[in-house]
Amino acid sequence: MIRDRAVAALIAEATGTFLFFFVGAGSVVLGDYLAGNGGTGPGLLGVALAHGLALAVLVSALGAVSGGHFNPAVTLAVWIMGKITPMRAGLYVVAQLIGALAAGLLLKVVFADAWQASNIGTPALGTGITPIIGIAVEAVLTALLVLVVIGTAVDPRAPKIGGLAIGLAVAADILVGGPLTGAAMNPARWFGPAVAAGAYADWYVWWIGPAIGAAAAALIYRSALAEAP
Repeated sequence: MIRDRAVAALIAEATGTFLFFFVGAGSVVLGDYLAGNGGTGPGLLGVALAHGLALAVLVSALGAVSGGHFNPAVTLAVWIMGKITPMRAGLYVVAQLIGALAAGLLLKVVFADAWQASNIGTPALGTGITPIIGIAVEAVLTALLVLVVIGTAVDPRAPKIGGLAIGLAVAADILVGGPLTGAAMNPARWFGPAVAAGAYADWYVWWIGPAIGAAAAALIYRSALAEAP
């Protein structure tokens, strides 16, 4: 049964990541698709809501199975909090990357004539945003997300509100950071579309930034905010 639960958790992480990014990145590509057909895309608010709502329902649906990470940065933070073993954390990240890549490849097929403009929704630096600034922005946005994850889903004192707060945190971050860095807050969110599209510009921004933000948030929470043992 322990082995079965471990496999179920990995399936949940891959499946949840796939669905999260299919909807989230798909909302970005949809804008170009609609524009090419005389329509109007969802805009920044629509993209934020697509990501936030998808994550909220998926965390609520699969959190009991795997914790609903769907993000290597979140898994890093949970490991720092001492809530997951290094081996399991590594397997989670692999499952997340597989789910992310599957989403990117499927979106490339679905939007065969529209994915090129956004590289399947791959996060990119905005005009005038240098990689260093991009890393800083991603770190801050990820720190907010991770604090919400720990405070509402990891801490045993957390309120039982499902994934609502986590989804709202992602939506809020995108409203601020979307035009700056794409507001990935998640290395897998970059990885899936980028590999499927072959778009690797400034790739390290979406690995280093989220890692720094997640680690900082987890260390602050563990050292200063968590309940004393």
